[in-house]
Amino acid sequence: MAGRHTLAIDQGTTSSRAILFDEELAPVATAQETFRQIYPRPGWVEHDPEEIWETVVTTVKGVLAKAGVTAADIVAIGITNQRETVVLWERATGRPVANAIVWQDRRTAALCERLRAEGHEENVTRTTGLLLDPYFSATKIAWLLDNEPGLRARAEAGEILAGTIDSFLLWRLTGGAVHATDATNASRTMLCDIGSGRWSEEMCALFAVPMAMLPEIRDCAAPFGMTEAALLGRPVPVTGIAGDQQAALVGQGCFAPGTLKATFGTGAFILGTIGEEPVISRRRLLTTIGWQVGGRRHYALEGSIFMAGAIIGWLENALGLIDGPAEAEKLAAEGDPEAGVTFVPAFTGLGAPWWDAEARGAILGLTRGAGRAEIVRAALESIALQTADLVVAMQEDGLGGAAVMRVDGGVARSDWVMQQVADLVGAPVDRPVITETTARGAAALAMLGAGCLPSLEASAALWRRDRRFTPTLDETARAARLDAWHAAVRRVLSRPPADG
Repeated sequence: MAGRHTLAIDQGTTSSRAILFDEELAPVATAQETFRQIYPRPGWVEHDPEEIWETVVTTVKGVLAKAGVTAADIVAIGITNQRETVVLWERATGRPVANAIVWQDRRTAALCERLRAEGHEENVTRTTGLLLDPYFSATKIAWLLDNEPGLRARAEAGEILAGTIDSFLLWRLTGGAVHATDATNASRTMLCDIGSGRWSEEMCALFAVPMAMLPEIRDCAAPFGMTEAALLGRPVPVTGIAGDQQAALVGQGCFAPGTLKATFGTGAFILGTIGEEPVISRRRLLTTIGWQVGGRRHYALEGSIFMAGAIIGWLENALGLIDGPAEAEKLAAEGDPEAGVTFVPAFTGLGAPWWDAEARGAILGLTRGAGRAEIVRAALESIALQTADLVVAMQEDGLGGAAVMRVDGGVARSDWVMQQVADLVGAPVDRPVITETTARGAAALAMLGAGCLPSLEASAALWRRDRRFTPTLDETARAARLDAWHAAVRRVLSRPPADG
């Protein structure tokens, strides 16, 4: 199996994976390891950065052993990562000074609400493309600086560095030689001016984040640095980095304006490519950098769903209603679609287009006739209903009709859920042969950065479809289901929605 391979490090919310790709961007071996989810208080979610690092090292070494290759066979490394999650570490030692605060964490909701009440959100959105929400990195960094004793003074003295997971991994991989990030991860911090692609002095001042802590922003395909020789036996170049959802956009080949991809993992994320000029959403979607190559930024609209695959884990581990995803799909198919049960999975608030950090989950419409199958059906259907909300919002922002949606992620393996997505979005859904499109995008960027790929568009030519799901629900039934869903959502909101 020796030859020219690209190694993708896919550092996710619940596990780290290393996937080896061949020259045709086909995966040849995978290694995966989970790590702890830490919940110190309700609404708080943390990770141990050292555990993340250990799982990355273990999986990287494991995938090389599984494939029977050495570092000499690796032409480049690409990194893709859970976005918005932040780590603070010592410049001198590389030691984290606290647990990472995860993107799902809601502890800074009160700060976001205060800044919104002070009238800052319009400027934040105009500058960063984002909304004032605990989801993003800026308030997480500020919270750590203000709540870990002595940390702000050390940061202002230049002793402490801050970064998203990609930056932390790059620092460790290069032995502390490089403190950098890519444009896509930077665009998720609420500290980046997405028009210029540089850190915003105004945003850093607003959130009281010292700019000296922050990494250098680079292209997604670029020479980021060489790994320490001791790590894999010889140095290997890191030449590609992108946040997980933007990496999936690249991996799905959604380069033309108007193309859509949806990743159904722990959360669900729908991105629609805009082009080279950012468009600020009127429907409370996010404007983000989709990829940046050769200094040219390409933008996307994004809608974020906080709970997708995590719903299945909750049904299994918290309620004991199912024994894994396969049983969830079987029960959902058996559930009565006319039972009227609606599940709103606002466990950590609601994302786009509602953006309500204080909303909480609910199961509505229960009768004596509703049982386990109906609850599971409603829970899985909520993934499709949330997706439909985001696609409608994108259309209203001028992205155009969804001619087809390309899907990936763990939940995309469920035929039943993907059919619900097609029915409720009202557009065909294409699932690719290679569903690990996040890692595939990271590999494509690394290959481009290493000079092994002539263009990103060349990677799109290698994309292959596994199955297309075509809508079967008539428009009347679809509208009725969406109306019931919206009525249920309004029951759990902590404040009236922006559209009333």
